[in-house]
Amino acid sequence: MFFVNEVADDALFSNAHANNVTKRTKNVKVFAFEAAGSSATHKITRQQVMTSKWTPAEIPSQAGKRIIVTGGNSGIGWYTALELARAGAQVTIASRSVEKGEDAVRRIREILPNAEVRAGVLNLSDPASVKSFAENWLADGQPLDTLINNAGVMGLPKREVSVDGHELQFATNVLGPYRLTALLLPALLQSRHPRVVTVASNTHKMFKPGPITDFENRTKYVPMQVYAKTKLANVLFARELQNRAGNRLMSTIAHPGGARTNLFAATTFSTKVAGILTYPLLQDAEHGAWPTLMAATLPNARPGGYYGPSKIFELRGNPKETMTAPYADDSAAARALFEDLERITGVHYDL
Repeated sequence: MFFVNEVADDALFSNAHANNVTKRTKNVKVFAFEAAGSSATHKITRQQVMTSKWTPAEIPSQAGKRIIVTGGNSGIGWYTALELARAGAQVTIASRSVEKGEDAVRRIREILPNAEVRAGVLNLSDPASVKSFAENWLADGQPLDTLINNAGVMGLPKREVSVDGHELQFATNVLGPYRLTALLLPALLQSRHPRVVTVASNTHKMFKPGPITDFENRTKYVPMQVYAKTKLANVLFARELQNRAGNRLMSTIAHPGGARTNLFAATTFSTKVAGILTYPLLQDAEHGAWPTLMAATLPNARPGGYYGPSKIFELRGNPKETMTAPYADDSAAARALFEDLERITGVHYDL
């Protein structure tokens, strides 16, 4: 359900989401998004977000495509890598250690002996590791068709810091994917139809989403509030990436709902209790990967679209396109967040 190399659970979100849905279904809400350099406008109404019952059987052939899945060594990340390899993609699993990556590759090849899958070492909270991974990828000069920013940490009980001094949830969930995507941009733009998938969480709708001004949380560290803020930042990042890229790449977003994985250990006691109480409502990790797979492969995916489970407050069920928090639709907020990330990291996007 959580943590390093995984973003998997929205169980804590269900009550807040129920209240939000009650308020928002009184009127149809519309999110309008216009990509820079493109005349297409992305509009979603509540009637339009419903789709047929999508399953991985609908994944088009991925033969010849080169795909990176961060955190692909376990949980929903591993099932994402498995299904993309099954569809014929050349998959790179990025994980924090050689051993975890190689074990994930071995388990995939036990199922798919001819799978084109390899492992790479990536610690998103360490700028040097992100740079090294990107340089190794770029060295062969080949295009990158899809980058799936799946890895993350959630609800760490005590405030921890990265090697360069940033709060660890923020460093891993936000700064790391921002840096990685920027550094891999040259390879992405070599692809005919590049796509970046950001795995967020419906917890971004909790705690009254609004302007993100305190990235470090030095004076007041509340684990799940910090996590929710990083997931809101993920959505805003993905939306502004689409805005800046226009028709040069597609940026989509996924949330896994509630998934039963082995990642409870690193979170707070209250989160563990919530996971136990909601356990019967949760889906397994395999189904938790479906929204990511849909966001990564759906031929007619919407630029900036948000994909997640369709049933029980979006905790489980076949994936569909769904709605983000209203604040996450704010293009000015997305632009401001992107500018803050540029300032903090010193990394700029050549778009």
